[in-house]
This record gives sequence, structure tokens and C-alpha cells, in this order.
Amino acid sequence: MTTTTLAVLVPLLPFLGSVAGLLLGRTAPGFVRPLAVLPTLAAAVLAVLVAIRQGGDEVIDASTQLTPTGSIPIDLSLYIDGFAALVAVLVGVIATCVQIYSTGYLRDDPRYPSYAALVSLFTSAMLLVVYSGDLMVLLVGWEIMGICSYFLVGHYWETPEARAASLKAFLVTKLGDVPFLIGLFALATDAGTFRITGVLDTVEKGGIDHPTLIALLLLAGVAGKSAQFPLHTWLPDAMAGPTPVSALIHAATMVAAGIYFTARLLPVFAESAAAMTVLAVMAAITMVGSALAALAQDDIKRVLAYSTIGQLGYMAGALAVGDRGAAVFHLLSHAAFKALLFLAAGTVIHAAGTNSLTAMSRMSGLAKRVPDAYWTMTVALLALAAIPPFAGFFSKEAVLVAAEHTALGDGTGAPAGAGWTVLVAGLLTALLTAAYALRLWLRTFRGRGAEAPDHGRQPIAMTTVLWVLAIPSLGFGLTVTYVDDWFDGHALTPTVTTAVLGTGLAAAGAVITYAVWRTLAARTGTVQPPVPHVAHPDADAGLVEAEALHLPHPAEDPADPGRALLGPLHAPAADGFHLDAVYRAAFVRPVLAAASLVRFLDREVVDTYVRAAGNSAQGLGWLVRRAQTGNIQTYLSALLAGSVVLVIAAVALANAVAGA
Repeated sequence: MTTTTLAVLVPLLPFLGSVAGLLLGRTAPGFVRPLAVLPTLAAAVLAVLVAIRQGGDEVIDASTQLTPTGSIPIDLSLYIDGFAALVAVLVGVIATCVQIYSTGYLRDDPRYPSYAALVSLFTSAMLLVVYSGDLMVLLVGWEIMGICSYFLVGHYWETPEARAASLKAFLVTKLGDVPFLIGLFALATDAGTFRITGVLDTVEKGGIDHPTLIALLLLAGVAGKSAQFPLHTWLPDAMAGPTPVSALIHAATMVAAGIYFTARLLPVFAESAAAMTVLAVMAAITMVGSALAALAQDDIKRVLAYSTIGQLGYMAGALAVGDRGAAVFHLLSHAAFKALLFLAAGTVIHAAGTNSLTAMSRMSGLAKRVPDAYWTMTVALLALAAIPPFAGFFSKEAVLVAAEHTALGDGTGAPAGAGWTVLVAGLLTALLTAAYALRLWLRTFRGRGAEAPDHGRQPIAMTTVLWVLAIPSLGFGLTVTYVDDWFDGHALTPTVTTAVLGTGLAAAGAVITYAVWRTLAARTGTVQPPVPHVAHPDADAGLVEAEALHLPHPAEDPADPGRALLGPLHAPAADGFHLDAVYRAAFVRPVLAAASLVRFLDREVVDTYVRAAGNSAQGLGWLVRRAQTGNIQTYLSALLAGSVVLVIAAVALANAVAGA
């Protein structure tokens, strides 16, 4: 079987599994789990074979024209370079782990068949984005992911939070997708093709007439999809969905799509120094702002959500300094430890049988009750904090090294200001990341909250996946010297300067956080009141809780080191720096006011004329009806009177004409 055929099967198999799962979900429920796991697993295996055959240094390019368009053709094409080959393996492996994990996590959920089918469709759409060589076909996968995220985030549609979160995710990403679509059309118009190879050839020849405009339009879509400032606000709220969905979105699909798209078309963005500077500033604000917000959250899943936003900021920063190898390397590394973090958090939630345990201030005794989650999450948090030799250290160092080279003027031609912006923000974020990572670990596994009910040993499908993902979280970075061929032959090894600075700042953040935590723990010595168990009537083993539990606000928890570290910044950081309030004031309220005005005009102006026309017709009808008496004498009298009037009028008109 040729490599092209194998590559076609990679996105096709999960799609077929999704269709079969939807068709057989009710009639043959015994096939649902095999149809969820096996096609995705087969796609992952085939993606590995494609990567081996591709070898990192050979581009696979094949296409066939879908249909004549009369202008710019649209092709069904494959374009697989080293980046695409590795990212496809990542998507297949993470999606397989999520599907296996979900068989245990949602084993009693009545909507599991539709959930599993949507996860398979989500996976297929992302693989289409990764392998597609045509921008219009890529856009199809891009939009299918948006629809899938809407349904998956809103899986627990009984709760208002899930409904609101799914709608918010859909609308905010669509807000970026509109200029993104315009940018794709403008890019194809300048290049004369939607083919990625054609676009890159045109860029190399200097044939793009409007590089800044096109790059900024495309960046809007990237900001929405990859949750970058200012379109990042949907991602923390998306935690209302099932935890495996969060792992999939944050690690291998959706948010990875924007970074991957930018890496694939990086020469287009590099044509505009202004666009690269905008990308660098956007990445810097995203990194620092999300790290501060993560340090203030009490919900474990929201901490991880803001962490994802910050790590995506690192990837965007690497792209802003023109190093797509560092960006994709961190994308791969981050996928492993972030999927592990979310799935370990899901194990903690599942063990308690209550979604209220996502509040870290309520956690206690978890290290002994869920040892698999404890040890694997420890590994993942060390990787997140970029502590050597864990995977996050090597990939984050690659980003900092790229920023350092650009700042010193020996990079890839990106503006030096962009390099300094990314470097300073990246180092500051390294300190903050270690602080909130240690805070999460301390409050989750060493907290003094009320101990939730123990729901027994966790399913082996869940715990096995945790240990599988712990392997790349620990060891993937050690492959840095062996994967150069897949990264344009570009070395990604750390340098002494950035390694010392980054690791030193991370260690400082961890030490300060631990010292503050010890001081507060010794000073307070308090235990939180017990958590009432109020299960949702349709929940799976209590996974969805009634939201009216009146959990303590993080600002009220005296044992929270984040509160002490942030000081006056804690309250705004906990609320995401009030960006949602800004959006409500700047967009939501004006739109609602405009809608109210339109409704008033429709009801009081347009409807008034419509009612007047109807009333006039009704009045004329009344007059006509009154004239229809049924008396023949009355009709003859009216006819005679009318004839007399007409004769008189005719005579008067004739005289007037004769006189003239």
C-alpha cells in the first residue's frame, strides 16, 4: 500500500467510525466502544507508518481536482512534511488515549454513543487540517472542529453553565473565523491558488501584494482557534464539558490547529514585520496574563485551562520570532503533559464522584486515594514547570533560545523587538508557571479541605492511559537531538544562558510559592467545612453536581498562596482581568440595545403601517358591506343617482372645453 493511500486512510477511518457509531449507537450499543476506539487506534498506527515512510526530510505532495470552479481551483490534496507527519501522530495517539479513557470515565453515561462519535469526528477533522494541502479543504476541517466543540462542551446540556460555555466557544471562535475566511480568499487571490505549495512558491517569489493585511486577517482566526489574547476567553469556560473533552481540545485538536496553521504558512506571516510584531505582542500578553490568572483560580480545571492559554502563547511567541520548529516541538511536548494533566484531574473528579471537587480549596487526602493520578500528575506538573529533564524543559528552552537569537539579531530575520518581547515575557512566565504548578500540586494533594466520599478504585482504562502519557511527558524532550530531520534540520538543543535563566526563575517561583504556602498553613491550620453531595438527577455517578453549592470564593481562602503572592492583583486575575465585562460593555450590550431598537421600530413603526393598511381594507369592506342591503329599489335609486351625476359631470366638462 502506497504512502499516499495510508495518508488518506488516516483521517478517513475516524470519520467512518463516527458515522457507524451514530448509526449503531441505539440499535447495537455493544459496538459503540469498539467503534470509538479501534478506528482511532488504527488511524494512529497508520499515522506512525506515514511518519516513518516520510522520514522527516521528504515532502509527500499529491492532489486531484475536486471540481472546476471557473476561477481558482479547489483540490483534494495532501501535503505532508515533517511537521505534518509528527502532528498527525500526536493527534492519533492523544485521541486514542482519550477514547480509551472515556470508556471508563463515561461508562454509565446514556449519551456516550453520541459523545464517542463526536470525538471521532473531531479527530478526523483535525487530521484533515494536518494533512490537507489545500486551504479550502483545510477550512472544512477547521469549521467541523468548531461544530464538534459546540456539542462536546455542551455535553451536560442540563446545566446552564454547559449551555452558555458551548455557545460562547462557538461565537468567540466564529468572531475570529470571519476575518480568517476573508484572509484566505485574499491570499488565494494574490497567489492564484488555494494549494499550500502554490502559496509558498508565490511568497518565495515576492508575489503577495498585501502581506500585512492578509497576515492580520489570518491572525484573527488563529487567535480565536488557539485561544490567544484577546479571543481567549472561551477556553476557561469550556471546562463545563467532560474532562476527556478538555484533554482532547487542549492537547491535540482545536487550539493546536491555529498554531499548526501559522507554522505551515509561516513564510506568509514573515513577509510582514508588522504582523510578526503584532503576533509577538499578542503572545507576550497571552503568556503573562494567563499565568497570572492561573495563579488566582480555585478550580483545578480552570487553572489548567489558563495554563494551556499560556503555553500556546509560548508557541505563538516562537512563531513570532520565525522559528516554527521550536513552536511545533513545544506543541508536541505540551500535548503529552497537558493531556495527562486533564485526564489525571478527571481521575480525581471521578474518584470523588462529584464535580464540586474541582475546587482545590475542598481537596484532601487524594494522594493516597488516587496514587496513579498523584504520581502521573506530579510528572506532568514538573514538565509544565519546565524542570529538567522533563519534556517541557527542552521544548520551552527551544522557544527561549529562538527568542534570544532574534533579540540579538542572529535569528531568522524577524524584528529584534519581537525577540525581546517574547524573551522577557517567556522568562517571566516561566517563573509564574512554576508558581501556579506547585500551588496546584500542594492544594490538590496536600490540601486541608473536606474529604469527599471515596467511590473506590478507578477503572483500569483510565489509570493505564495516565501511565502511557507519563512516558512522553518525562522522556520526549530527550529525543531533541534525534528529531532534527522532522524540524527542517534545525537544532533544538538548549543553550546555557536561557537554560540557567529559565530554570533559575522556575526554581525561584517554586521556592517562593512553597515558602508562602508553609507560612499560611502554619498560620491558619483550618479545615474547610464538608462538601454537601447534591447529585444531578441525570449525572453519571455524580459527575455533574448541582451548581448551587456555595463554594468559597478563592479570595476568601486564607490558606491560598496565590492570594498572598498576587496581592491586589488577585481579584482581577481571578476574574480573568474582567475581559468578559469589557466584552459585555463593548459588544454584548450594544448588540442587545440595537436589537431592542430594531424590535421597537418593527413593532411601533412597521407594524403600525401594516395595521393601518389592514384597518383601511377592513373599513372599506365595512362600507361595501353596508351598501349591499339586498333591496333592488335601493340599488336602482343609487344607479339612477350615479347616472345623473355622471351626466351632469359630462355636460360641465363639455361646456368647459367649448369655452376654452
